Formats: sequence, C-alpha cells, structure tokens
Amino acid sequence: METVNVIINGRSYTVPKDATVLEAAKIAGVDIPTLCYLKGINEIGACRMCLVEVKGARGLVTSCVYPVNEGMEITTNSPAIMAARKQNLELLLSGHDKNCLSCVRSTNCELQKLCREYGVDSHAMEGKVNQHEIDDSGYSITRDNGKCILCRRCVGACKNQGIGAISAINRGFDTEIGTEFGARLADTTCINCGQCIEACPVGALYEHDDTDKVFAALADPTKHVAICIAPSVRTAIGEAFGNPIGTDTEGKMVAAVKRLGFDGVYDMNFAADLTIVEEATELVERLQNGGKLPMITSCSPGWIKFCEHYFPDMIDNLSTCKSPQQMFGAIYKTYFAKKMGLNPEDIVMVSCIPCTAKKFEVKRDKQSAAGVPDVDIAITTRELARMISVAGLDYNALPDEAFDDPIGKGTGAGIIFGATGGVMEAALRTAAELVGGVPFEKLDVAPIRGVEGIKSASYKIGDITINVAVASGTKNANTLLKKVQNGEVDLQFIEIMACPGGCVNGGGQPIVPASVRNNIDVRAVRAGILYRADEASAVRTSHENSAVKMVYDEFLGQYGSHLAHEILHTGYVKRGR
Repeated sequence: METVNVIINGRSYTVPKDATVLEAAKIAGVDIPTLCYLKGINEIGACRMCLVEVKGARGLVTSCVYPVNEGMEITTNSPAIMAARKQNLELLLSGHDKNCLSCVRSTNCELQKLCREYGVDSHAMEGKVNQHEIDDSGYSITRDNGKCILCRRCVGACKNQGIGAISAINRGFDTEIGTEFGARLADTTCINCGQCIEACPVGALYEHDDTDKVFAALADPTKHVAICIAPSVRTAIGEAFGNPIGTDTEGKMVAAVKRLGFDGVYDMNFAADLTIVEEATELVERLQNGGKLPMITSCSPGWIKFCEHYFPDMIDNLSTCKSPQQMFGAIYKTYFAKKMGLNPEDIVMVSCIPCTAKKFEVKRDKQSAAGVPDVDIAITTRELARMISVAGLDYNALPDEAFDDPIGKGTGAGIIFGATGGVMEAALRTAAELVGGVPFEKLDVAPIRGVEGIKSASYKIGDITINVAVASGTKNANTLLKKVQNGEVDLQFIEIMACPGGCVNGGGQPIVPASVRNNIDVRAVRAGILYRADEASAVRTSHENSAVKMVYDEFLGQYGSHLAHEILHTGYVKRGR
C-alpha cells in the first residue's frame, strides 16, 4: 500500500495515498463531523459539516471528498472552522421541523447531537419554512420532509439498491426529496426494504409504528397474543439498550418480551427450519423432475417485490414457500390452534423482525392459511425496543430466559437465516440428505459466507452437481439475474436477500450513526453472532428439528404434501415498472 506523509493539527502522520482528509483524520484520532457522508453510499460533500483548513487551499474544504497528498498540512479545529460548522447547523435548523420531543429519532439524531455539541441556538436564524405533507401511503415506510435536511443519504441508499424510487426534485429553496411525478411512495417501485431509514441521519424516514396495536391486543382479555422473533433481532436489539455492536442478548430479549404479557414467546428459527425442509424438497423435485431452474429463495419480501417489479418473467423461478414469518403464523393458527383448542379468529400473531418489508408482506394475498391473516402485526427490532422501554423494563438487569415450547425450538441451520448465504447453507445441509441419504460434506459452507454482494460455488448433492449463487442487496441481485438471463452463468439454486449483508442489516434494525458505520462493518459483526450460535447448537440441520418432525408426524404428513402446500406455500404478482 502506497502512503504519504501529512500533518494534522501540527502532528505528523503516515496515511494511505488514496485516503481523503476525513479518513486521514480518523487515522490521527480525529473525528470530523459529517451529516451527508456515508461511506460507499453518499460521498458528495453537500452538508458542509466536514469543513477543514488545508494550507495553500482557497478557503475551507470538504474533508469527505478532498484527497490527501504528500506534505499536506491540515487543521481540523480552528475558530474559523468551528464558526463555519455552527453557522451551517443554524442554517439547517432554519428550515427544519424542530418538534424534537415527539420525533422518533430524538436522542439518536445526528443533527441533534451536533447541535448540542456546537451549542447551536435553534432560533438563531428564522425564516420561511416549507410545508410538507407526510407520506404514509404504504404499509412500511413513512416520509416526513419537514424533518429532511437534504443530505441525500436516503437517495444514495435507494440507488445503492438499484431502485431509485426517491431523488432530489425541484430547485433552490423548493428542493426536496421526492418521487417521480410526485407519486405516493406506495405507488412507486419502492420495495419497502428500509435501507433509506437506516441511512437517514434525522427523523425524515421511519417505519409505520404498530406498537399501539400490539399493546391494545395485549390488553384485550379475549385475545390470545403470541409473538415469534426472527434470528437477526437478537443480534442487534441489545444495541438499543447501550450494549456494544456484536453483543448477543437473546436471553434478556426473551425475558423482556415475556414480561410484556404475551401468551407465547417463540423463536422464528422453528419456522426457518420449516421453510428449509419445504424449500429443499421443492429444490430436489425441480432438479429430479425437470422443474423451473434456477430456483430462487423466497423468504425476503423486499426481494420478492423487487422481482415482481423488475423481473416479472422470473416469477416462476421463485420458490413457492412462504417466508418463515408467514409459515409460523400459518402453523400457529392451524395445527397449534387445533392442538390447544384455540379459535384462529381469537389469535393475534405478532412477528418481530429486522425488516420493514415484512409489514408489507403481512398484507399480501395468499397469506391466510386458516382463513384469517397468518400474521396480524409485524413490528421491527426498533419497535420492540421502544415497547420494552415504554413498559419500564430494565433490559440489562433481566435474567436470561428461554423461548417457549413446543414450537419454539430451532436449529443452527435456522439461526443463520439472518446472514447472507445462510438460507442457501441451511438448504444444502438438508437437500444433501434428502437426495443421497448422507450428511452434507461439510456443515460450514465457507464459500457462501461473508458480506460480499455476490458469491458462487458448486456442490455435490447425491449424484447431482449443482451450481449455486448468493446475492444480497437488490442491485447485486439485478447484476446476477441479468447474467442468468443472458446465459452467462449456469445456476440451479440462488439465494437473494434484499438488504446488503442479509437480515442482520435489515431496515428495521437499531439505527447505527454514520460515524460508526463508516468505520465498522456492522453486517459482519452482527452475522458473527449467528454463526457462533450455529456452531454451538446441538442440532445443525433443519430436518432434525424435533418440533418440525412433530408437526409433520401429527399434521402435515410428509415434506411437500398437499396439505403442506395449502398451508405453507404461496404465489406472486407480476407488477411491472
């Protein structure tokens, strides 16, 4: 690696030759403030918060896009710099809705934090404030341009997904983040992935809050209220209570949720295992009987909507399996309701997931195995954290507790669903035994692990060699599927997750500020929790889950049975663009 020598605040440092001033300062132990900058997503120098002085340059420069060179002398904290940053904050606030007390991002707002640090008077500059209507047209994401600071990080995140549903429109003082022809977000090709929410530094984007619905259900004595919690939730919810990124707080999470008053608290890993045995069966049937290939996984609702909009001609390639969220609700309101003497109409099934698109999924057609919705309410990791806080529970002081039985049991294979490549790995473990009757060659499938956008490999399943690929992030999915359509790759099985890195980086996870995201790969750290849990599991293949065996023995019959298809499978819609 080539390096250069620079001077930062009077001290000498050696930094990479291709570094920006912002990156060089970080090496020197200086955190220069930013608002618009998000590494790899939005690097445009628009907010002017990262201004610094460079000897010989005319005026202050934006450090996030200014490259270093040999001998450069940089100052990051002069009175002129501090004054300029403070003035920029005052200008941003002059057109900002300052109702911070009711804002969902209060105390976790990057603008609020900087204003506090720089001692900004929120009324220092008063002027005309544009009025905006809140767009809550969809089931998942709400847009409030009154909170928007035009940093364009959401635009960068949407483009990074290959969608471009939102962009900067109009000019001058009337500039705002909007949609094509002013359409409602629900009427665009938005896939509800929520990556825009994760990118937003303020409260201009947030998920529809359904916590009041859950609290109301819990207070209704006529309702049986159960919750199933996705594997990726445990990788991040501790962050909402001050724990470092990468802390596994599964036991405390379960204890907290039980104290909220649910009648059952279950691990969605059970349904992930259920998904795998059905999906692996479907794959084997397609391989052996000339079915549509490559088969593509179907558990990411953001990806499904992307496929319906952008690749409608590949809908037949999708697995017909419902997602684990929907499978859990379907089994709970059919098999389990009958077993426990419950009326499906009296059950309120809540799912807690790291994904905003799941809110859209619960409203989809063909998701009502018992004649009522499989899942009634989907809440994000953030919403569950808010419920725990509102209930006054001291999260970190709670003892570790376990999920409820009998359908709270999961395997290591189900746990890794939350990481990109995890569904593929779990399916290969089971498909190998379905075809050849022998365990998969190696349970840890290293070539399809990691946060790379596209990964591929070849494996033997019995006498069949299959080529597989994994893509995370819909922009990467687009690249991969174009190659499939053009005949550039020969694949039999593909896993696609809408969010880069998989569910651990879902749009409903706790917000991580850019100052952290720019320096830590949060996706990899969270995924490590899942892989360690898998390695520590006594059972690591889905078909060996005793709870799954019980459901088939007592209710569904065999994998891929007619009844299994009625309850656990679904269909899709060609939406177009």
